[in-house]
Amino acid sequence: MAYYKQLYVQDRKGTTLQAVLRNYTEHDFDELIRIQSECFPPPFPSELWWNKEQLHSHVTRFPEGALCIEAGGRLAGSMTGLRMHFDPAQPGHSWAEATDNGYIRNHDPQGETLYIVDISVSPAFRGYGLGRWLMHAMYETVVQLGMERLLGGGRMSGYHREAERLTAQQYLDTVLRGELSDPVISFLLRCGRTPVMLVENYLDDEESRNYGVLMEWKNPFRR
Repeated sequence: MAYYKQLYVQDRKGTTLQAVLRNYTEHDFDELIRIQSECFPPPFPSELWWNKEQLHSHVTRFPEGALCIEAGGRLAGSMTGLRMHFDPAQPGHSWAEATDNGYIRNHDPQGETLYIVDISVSPAFRGYGLGRWLMHAMYETVVQLGMERLLGGGRMSGYHREAERLTAQQYLDTVLRGELSDPVISFLLRCGRTPVMLVENYLDDEESRNYGVLMEWKNPFRR
Protein backbone atom coordinates (compact mmCIF):
# COMPACT_ATOMS: atom_id res chain seq x y z
CA MET A 1 0.00 0.00 0.00
CA ALA A 2 1.42 3.38 -1.03
CA TYR A 3 2.22 5.99 1.62
CA TYR A 4 1.40 9.65 1.03
CA LYS A 5 1.03 12.48 3.54
CA GLN A 6 1.05 16.27 3.15
CA LEU A 7 1.91 18.58 6.05
CA TYR A 8 3.64 21.80 6.99
CA VAL A 9 6.95 21.89 8.86
CA GLN A 10 8.49 24.78 10.74
CA ASP A 11 11.97 25.52 12.09
CA ARG A 12 12.80 27.38 15.30
CA LYS A 13 12.81 30.72 13.48
CA GLY A 14 9.25 30.14 12.31
CA THR A 15 10.14 29.49 8.67
CA THR A 16 7.40 27.25 7.28
CA LEU A 17 7.68 24.81 4.38
CA GLN A 18 5.13 22.51 2.82
CA ALA A 19 6.28 18.91 3.06
CA VAL A 20 5.26 15.62 1.48
CA LEU A 21 6.00 12.14 2.83
CA ARG A 22 5.82 9.41 0.21
CA ASN A 23 7.45 6.25 -1.11
CA TYR A 24 10.56 6.91 -3.16
CA THR A 25 10.93 5.57 -6.70
CA GLU A 26 13.63 5.13 -9.34
CA HIS A 27 13.15 8.77 -10.35
CA ASP A 28 14.58 9.79 -6.94
CA PHE A 29 17.77 7.70 -7.01
CA ASP A 30 20.23 10.44 -8.00
CA GLU A 31 18.87 12.80 -5.35
CA LEU A 32 18.93 10.09 -2.69
CA ILE A 33 22.61 9.38 -3.39
CA ARG A 34 23.36 13.12 -3.26
CA ILE A 35 21.67 13.39 0.15
CA GLN A 36 23.70 10.44 1.44
CA SER A 37 26.96 12.15 0.41
CA GLU A 38 25.89 15.32 2.24
CA CYS A 39 24.80 13.48 5.39
CA PHE A 40 27.78 11.16 5.72
CA PRO A 41 30.95 13.00 4.64
CA PRO A 42 34.43 11.58 5.36
CA PRO A 43 35.62 9.94 7.56
CA PHE A 44 32.38 7.97 7.01
CA PRO A 45 33.22 5.43 4.26
CA SER A 46 31.83 6.59 0.90
CA GLU A 47 31.29 2.96 -0.14
CA LEU A 48 28.49 2.86 2.44
CA TRP A 49 26.52 5.53 0.58
CA TRP A 50 23.61 4.15 -1.45
CA ASN A 51 24.22 2.88 -4.95
CA LYS A 52 21.51 2.41 -7.58
CA GLU A 53 21.52 -1.38 -7.29
CA GLN A 54 20.71 -1.14 -3.58
CA LEU A 55 18.00 1.46 -4.16
CA HIS A 56 16.44 -0.64 -6.91
CA SER A 57 16.30 -3.55 -4.47
CA HIS A 58 14.55 -1.33 -1.90
CA VAL A 59 11.76 -0.21 -4.21
CA THR A 60 11.16 -3.66 -5.71
CA ARG A 61 11.49 -5.95 -2.68
CA PHE A 62 9.78 -3.77 -0.06
CA PRO A 63 8.44 -0.48 -1.44
CA GLU A 64 6.44 0.10 1.77
CA GLY A 65 9.77 0.49 3.57
CA ALA A 66 11.22 2.98 1.07
CA LEU A 67 10.11 6.42 2.27
CA CYS A 68 11.26 9.94 1.48
CA ILE A 69 10.27 13.46 2.42
CA GLU A 70 10.11 16.55 0.24
CA ALA A 71 10.28 20.04 1.75
CA GLY A 72 9.73 23.24 -0.17
CA GLY A 73 9.50 21.21 -3.37
CA ARG A 74 12.92 19.54 -2.95
CA LEU A 75 13.81 16.03 -1.87
CA ALA A 76 15.19 16.49 1.64
CA GLY A 77 15.57 13.08 3.25
CA SER A 78 14.78 9.39 3.21
CA MET A 79 14.33 6.34 5.40
CA THR A 80 14.55 2.69 4.41
CA GLY A 81 13.51 -0.54 6.12
CA LEU A 82 13.05 -4.26 5.56
CA ARG A 83 11.03 -7.00 7.25
CA MET A 84 12.86 -9.65 9.27
CA HIS A 85 12.40 -12.16 12.07
CA PHE A 86 14.03 -11.03 15.32
CA ASP A 87 14.86 -13.27 18.27
CA PRO A 88 15.03 -11.14 21.47
CA ALA A 89 17.00 -13.97 23.11
CA GLN A 90 19.80 -13.49 20.54
CA PRO A 91 19.70 -9.80 19.69
CA GLY A 92 23.33 -9.19 18.68
CA HIS A 93 24.19 -8.61 15.01
CA SER A 94 25.96 -6.18 12.69
CA TRP A 95 24.37 -3.70 10.29
CA ALA A 96 25.74 -5.69 7.35
CA GLU A 97 24.20 -8.94 8.62
CA ALA A 98 20.80 -7.41 9.29
CA THR A 99 20.52 -5.48 6.03
CA ASP A 100 22.48 -7.65 3.57
CA ASN A 101 24.95 -4.76 3.27
CA GLY A 102 22.07 -2.47 2.34
CA TYR A 103 20.79 -4.64 -0.53
CA ILE A 104 17.95 -6.16 1.59
CA ARG A 105 17.91 -9.40 -0.43
CA ASN A 106 17.19 -11.02 2.96
CA HIS A 107 13.85 -9.17 3.23
CA ASP A 108 11.20 -11.55 4.58
CA PRO A 109 7.62 -10.56 3.64
CA GLN A 110 6.40 -12.46 6.73
CA GLY A 111 8.85 -10.89 9.16
CA GLU A 112 7.32 -9.46 12.35
CA THR A 113 10.01 -6.78 12.71
CA LEU A 114 10.57 -3.72 10.53
CA TYR A 115 14.34 -3.20 10.59
CA ILE A 116 15.66 0.26 9.79
CA VAL A 117 18.41 0.22 7.20
CA ASP A 118 19.05 3.96 7.08
CA ILE A 119 17.68 7.41 7.82
CA SER A 120 19.18 10.60 6.44
CA VAL A 121 18.14 14.25 6.14
CA SER A 122 20.01 16.80 4.06
CA PRO A 123 21.92 19.28 6.29
CA ALA A 124 20.20 22.15 4.44
CA PHE A 125 16.84 21.00 5.85
CA ARG A 126 17.77 20.14 9.41
CA GLY A 127 15.86 21.89 12.15
CA TYR A 128 12.45 21.25 10.59
CA GLY A 129 11.85 17.93 12.33
CA LEU A 130 11.95 15.98 9.07
CA GLY A 131 13.77 13.02 10.62
CA ARG A 132 11.12 12.69 13.28
CA TRP A 133 8.37 12.80 10.65
CA LEU A 134 10.12 10.04 8.70
CA MET A 135 10.41 7.96 11.86
CA HIS A 136 6.74 8.37 12.68
CA ALA A 137 5.83 7.43 9.11
CA MET A 138 7.68 4.16 9.68
CA TYR A 139 5.81 3.65 12.96
CA GLU A 140 2.60 4.05 11.00
CA THR A 141 3.87 1.46 8.52
CA VAL A 142 4.50 -0.97 11.39
CA VAL A 143 0.92 -0.48 12.58
CA GLN A 144 -0.56 -0.66 9.07
CA LEU A 145 1.18 -3.97 8.36
CA GLY A 146 0.36 -5.40 11.80
CA MET A 147 4.00 -5.93 12.74
CA GLU A 148 5.35 -6.27 16.28
CA ARG A 149 8.11 -3.70 16.34
CA LEU A 150 10.44 -1.31 14.59
CA LEU A 151 14.10 -2.07 15.26
CA GLY A 152 17.46 -0.68 14.19
CA GLY A 153 20.94 0.22 15.30
CA GLY A 154 21.90 3.81 16.02
CA ARG A 155 25.44 5.11 15.52
CA MET A 156 26.99 6.62 18.65
CA SER A 157 28.38 9.39 16.48
CA GLY A 158 29.54 11.53 19.40
CA TYR A 159 31.45 8.78 21.18
CA HIS A 160 34.83 9.63 19.62
CA ARG A 161 34.89 12.84 21.68
CA GLU A 162 34.61 10.91 24.94
CA ALA A 163 36.27 7.58 24.10
CA GLU A 164 39.46 8.31 26.06
CA ARG A 165 37.59 8.76 29.34
CA LEU A 166 34.47 6.61 28.95
CA THR A 167 33.81 3.06 27.83
CA ALA A 168 31.11 2.66 25.20
CA GLN A 169 28.62 1.45 27.84
CA GLN A 170 29.48 4.35 30.16
CA TYR A 171 28.97 6.78 27.27
CA LEU A 172 25.57 5.28 26.47
CA ASP A 173 24.52 5.37 30.12
CA THR A 174 25.56 9.02 30.34
CA VAL A 175 23.47 9.86 27.27
CA LEU A 176 20.49 7.98 28.70
CA ARG A 177 20.77 10.00 31.92
CA GLY A 178 20.73 13.20 29.87
CA GLU A 179 24.22 14.25 30.98
CA LEU A 180 25.54 14.13 27.41
CA SER A 181 23.76 14.52 24.09
CA ASP A 182 24.62 12.27 21.17
CA PRO A 183 23.53 13.48 17.70
CA VAL A 184 22.01 10.11 16.76
CA ILE A 185 21.11 8.34 20.01
CA SER A 186 19.49 11.40 21.59
CA PHE A 187 17.47 11.95 18.41
CA LEU A 188 16.22 8.35 18.49
CA LEU A 189 15.25 8.71 22.15
CA ARG A 190 13.22 11.81 21.31
CA CYS A 191 11.47 9.78 18.63
CA GLY A 192 10.36 7.21 21.20
CA ARG A 193 12.93 4.50 20.55
CA THR A 194 14.05 2.33 23.48
CA PRO A 195 17.58 0.86 23.86
CA VAL A 196 17.85 -2.93 23.64
CA MET A 197 21.61 -3.45 23.82
CA LEU A 198 25.00 -2.02 22.91
CA VAL A 199 26.55 -3.79 19.91
CA GLU A 200 30.28 -3.96 19.29
CA ASN A 201 31.46 -3.93 15.65
CA TYR A 202 28.01 -2.93 14.48
CA LEU A 203 29.24 -0.69 11.66
CA ASP A 204 32.57 0.43 10.21
CA ASP A 205 32.39 3.95 11.64
CA GLU A 206 35.32 5.82 13.16
CA GLU A 207 33.18 8.38 15.00
CA SER A 208 31.30 5.73 16.97
CA ARG A 209 34.37 3.49 17.31
CA ASN A 210 32.29 0.88 15.44
CA TYR A 211 29.67 0.67 18.20
CA GLY A 212 25.94 0.83 17.65
CA VAL A 213 22.94 0.85 19.97
CA LEU A 214 20.14 -1.49 19.03
CA MET A 215 16.90 0.42 19.68
CA GLU A 216 13.26 -0.55 19.18
CA TRP A 217 9.73 0.83 19.09
CA LYS A 218 6.98 -1.65 19.86
CA ASN A 219 3.59 -1.55 18.16
CA PRO A 220 1.20 -0.40 20.94
CA PHE A 221 -1.66 -2.26 19.26
CA ARG A 222 0.12 -5.64 19.59
CA ARG A 223 0.69 -7.58 22.82
